[in-house]
Amino acid sequence: MIKVLGFCASPRMGNSLYLLNKAMDEIKIHAGNLGEEVSVEICSVRGKKLSGCVMCQGCMKDGICIIKDDFKEMQDMWLNADVIIYSVPVYHMGMPAQMKAFIDRLGNSMFGRYKEIFPNMTTAPKPLKVVGCIAQGVHAFSGQEHTITQVINHAMICGCVPVAGDLWESYIGAGGWTSNDENRNALEEQYEDGTEDSRIVVTSSQSLARRALDIAILLKNGGINSRKVIDDPVYIAFRDNLQ
Repeated sequence: MIKVLGFCASPRMGNSLYLLNKAMDEIKIHAGNLGEEVSVEICSVRGKKLSGCVMCQGCMKDGICIIKDDFKEMQDMWLNADVIIYSVPVYHMGMPAQMKAFIDRLGNSMFGRYKEIFPNMTTAPKPLKVVGCIAQGVHAFSGQEHTITQVINHAMICGCVPVAGDLWESYIGAGGWTSNDENRNALEEQYEDGTEDSRIVVTSSQSLARRALDIAILLKNGGINSRKVIDDPVYIAFRDNLQ
């Protein structure tokens, strides 16, 4: 089974959630066509308390952040997934503060989680999760590519595999805009009306989802059949999820 996590980084859960649901629906359809079993789960920052990392290094003991908020629940969902699709609204040409707080703390905690294997932080494990990003904003050219690049950097730092959808709509992820409409249902309404820009971002979100599932299947099958390679301790997190 491939475990898919849809991560909605929007505090509003409007246009970002709409695109994420389109992607998750496409994964279910694609999995059915391939004869693959998937589980799909949605995680959202909406209503969550997520404080920023204070670099206390408390998580270096055992991978558990000492700040008491909703991080642990979301961390567990992230660690359990094989595929993570982020759907991110553009704030100030980047990701929202809630998501940045989450990935800052997630990245640091990975060192402490596996400190017995890498005692001096010589490296961090490579869980090889497949990561894709959907980014949308109110305006065109207002930071969608910057936001997607932030997520790609996060994926690389965390030892994951970033993936894009199909050309021509998707180069490094799925990017769209609401044509200056701040309504939380703007993209859904525009897509139902048949506007071209909304079609492009929905199409790219769907192809991103399909390719993320494809790569996860290839990685999992490759891991099962390449035990000598994944015996390297750096792949312990990936190996654990093969069970």
